[in-house]
Amino acid sequence: QVQLVESGGGLVQPGGSLRLSCAASGSIRLANMGWYRQAPGKQRELVASITSGGTTNYIDSVKGRFTISRDNVKNTVFLQMNSLKPEDTAVYYCNAKIIRALDAWGQGTLVTVSS
Repeated sequence: QVQLVESGGGLVQPGGSLRLSCAASGSIRLANMGWYRQAPGKQRELVASITSGGTTNYIDSVKGRFTISRDNVKNTVFLQMNSLKPEDTAVYYCNAKIIRALDAWGQGTLVTVSS
C-alpha cells in the first residue's frame, strides 16, 4: 500500500506562489494522481489531476495559475500554484488512484492566502 505525504503549504500574500509536493512511499507509475482541496465550511473538490499517461485537467478557477506535474522516478507529484488568491485558501490533499487496486490519500497541507 502506498503512503502519501504532502508538503509545501504555508502563508502567502495574494499574488504569491507556492509549490506543493506529494511524496509517495512506493511506485506511482501506474496511478492517476490528483490534488484536492477543502476550504473552511466547504466540501472537498478536485483541483487538478494527472493520469498515468501524463494527461492533465484543472478546474476552471485555477486554469492558467496552477500546474500539476509528476516525477515517476522520484515517486513525487507537484502542484505549482501561482497568482494565488484568498479563495485558494484550503487544506490541499494528494490522492493516488488505480481502479480496483489503489485509493490512497495524504494527510494534507494547509495553504493560507492572506494579506
